[in-house]
Amino acid sequence: MSGCRLMRAIRVSEFGAPSVLKLCSDVSVPQPGHRQVLIRVHACGVNPVETYIRSGSYARKPTLPYTPGTDVAGTVESVGEGVTAVQAGDRVFTTATESGGYAEYTVAADDCVHKLPDALDFTMGAAIGIPYFTAYRALLHKAHTKPGETVLIHGASGGVGVAACQLSRALGLQVLGTAGTPEGMKLALNNGAHLAFNHRQEGYTDKILEATQGRGVDVIVEMLSNVNLSKDLQMLAYGGRVTVVGSRGPIEINPRDTMAKESSIIGVAVFFATPEEKKECAAFLCAGMEAGWLRPVVGPQYPLEKAAQAHHDIIESPGAAGKIVLTM
Repeated sequence: MSGCRLMRAIRVSEFGAPSVLKLCSDVSVPQPGHRQVLIRVHACGVNPVETYIRSGSYARKPTLPYTPGTDVAGTVESVGEGVTAVQAGDRVFTTATESGGYAEYTVAADDCVHKLPDALDFTMGAAIGIPYFTAYRALLHKAHTKPGETVLIHGASGGVGVAACQLSRALGLQVLGTAGTPEGMKLALNNGAHLAFNHRQEGYTDKILEATQGRGVDVIVEMLSNVNLSKDLQMLAYGGRVTVVGSRGPIEINPRDTMAKESSIIGVAVFFATPEEKKECAAFLCAGMEAGWLRPVVGPQYPLEKAAQAHHDIIESPGAAGKIVLTM
């Protein structure tokens, strides 16, 4: 019986610095309930939001102790009653988990479990969840982008950034990306951006405006709003939209900038997606995997016991280069 089996998992017993992420080797393997799936985890993506939750600064606080992690990839170990879409042995990835993904096994609701094509390895599977579902939500459900529009991915070399570049290109948009390093710029160009700019360079926003012949961009996918939002409003075309995907603090803006362009600032939180929206997104992403344009870029990989280091690096690194993943 798997009920008495033990596994290694990261446990958080108090909110705080990355050091509160503790590896425990005596955690019980969870059991799948009705319409739940037990997954043997091979890799789990690390998302910035997990660092905010761990620090205690996020709006939603889990009950302590808890195991972080939503985006796992692995094989189905067993399924609870009522599960028909997957079976034991299937290669899968998740968009959410019930018991936490920084662990050797996790339980997920069956509507959050999707088959992983053979062409993608487990580390790639762990880079799909939040990044691709967030990028899709920002571009389609929130910004309502149309083919031919110009999109600026502000922070194009991280998990969500790469996803947004690939999706935008597939959707027929003119894709501009920014990154903080030459490697990051190259990564953006290799994953769908038509043009890339270094957001650490003085005057880079002028170059972006030049690239649009002074018209401005229709949509901005913004990863660091507390630094960029004011500049973003000045780069928009008439009727432009900024989708706020990430922010690490407050920022002062001039509301007149929105009046000048009749522009919109729209928050994005994949947590609020309805079952219908999730289904739609999953269908589109599965088509992208089949067609070959959806290929997650995996960046630094860490063993499970180095989760604290991964949490430090995802916030402090000078420039993102793909998706940070934990491996089991």
